[in-house]
Amino acid sequence: MGSSIDKRGILDEEIFTYRITKDNKVFISYEGKQVTVLSGKRATDFIAKISKAGGKDAQLIMAKATGNFKRGNEKLFKKQG
Repeated sequence: MGSSIDKRGILDEEIFTYRITKDNKVFISYEGKQVTVLSGKRATDFIAKISKAGGKDAQLIMAKATGNFKRGNEKLFKKQG
């Protein structure tokens, strides 16, 4: 990941966490509060991506999966060309 994605270093802290249930649902939390639940193909895709990622990459995957970061502050997470 390039530093231009997270200029403020927000993703350096582990602000997102996730939990996978036995039936492959994924619960994603932001600062300890659950913000989204993934199931079906979205959950399967998320699990495949997150299993290969760590640290800041994992935080970015969770940020994108929540969809809550597309209301004006997506520039924090969007790759700039």
